[in-house]
This record gives sequence, structure tokens and C-alpha cells, in this order.
Amino acid sequence: MKDTSQNIKKTLLKTCVDFVQKKETVILETMVSNKNDLFSETKSSAGDKHETGRTMLQLEMEKASQQLVIVNQMKETLQRLTIEDATKNVKLGSLVTTTKGTYFLAISVGQVTIDKETYFVVSTESPIGKQLLGKKTGEIIPFNAAEILDIA
Repeated sequence: MKDTSQNIKKTLLKTCVDFVQKKETVILETMVSNKNDLFSETKSSAGDKHETGRTMLQLEMEKASQQLVIVNQMKETLQRLTIEDATKNVKLGSLVTTTKGTYFLAISVGQVTIDKETYFVVSTESPIGKQLLGKKTGEIIPFNAAEILDIA
């Protein structure tokens, strides 16, 4: 069971890393595209339309910058995550099997399927993540009255 859990955790961690890399790539491409659009905007006879276009691009750039901050926070979380340690308490990097599903505490990715099994990759800041953190096998968590069956 431990070896299988370790392999699942490695696969889930790789899924998280890939998720963050894809998000970062999309955000950076958006920023470059918006920057190019901003510099290529030329003053036309419709001055108000030009200013509105520039303002919209600047807002998009600001939004992308905020998303990039979140992606960097996700990267930091993944760098702190350890999957090798055996533990009796749920922590960042734990794979937790409950009566309601199996959760991997990392970053908020959502539902992931590996070998026809469903896992929920959640942040320790999410409602379920907060409920699981620090719990032990056999404990009941308030989230849907789930019982923790195993921690890997």
C-alpha cells in the first residue's frame, strides 16, 4: 500500500506542477500579447476610443499580474510540499482517504483521475483542506461527516 501511495502522490505532485506551469505560460503569453497591443495602439481621430482601448489593455495587464502572483504562491507551496515523510497527522503533501473521497493536500487543482481512481487535489486553505489539516486516522471531520480512513 505504501509504495502505491507514494507513486500516486508523485503522480499527483507532477499533475500540480504541470497545472502551475500551464497557468503560468498562459498568463505570460497574455501579458506579452497585451503589452504588444498596448505599444501598437496608435492615436486615431477617435481619441476617446483610443483611450478606452488603452485602459482596457492596462486593466488586463493588471489582472494578469495578479494571477501571476497567485501562480508564484502556488509554486512556493509546491516547493515546501514533501511526499516522502510518513506521518500520522494530515499535513501538506498528505494523501488522505476518507469515507467521502481521497484528497491530496497541495494546491487547488480540483478533481484528478489516475488509473480510473478519482482524487481531489485541494489546498490547505480550502474548506476541506482546513478541516483535514492535523487530523488523524479514525477521526470524523465536519465536512459531510467524513471519517478519515487512511493517511499516506
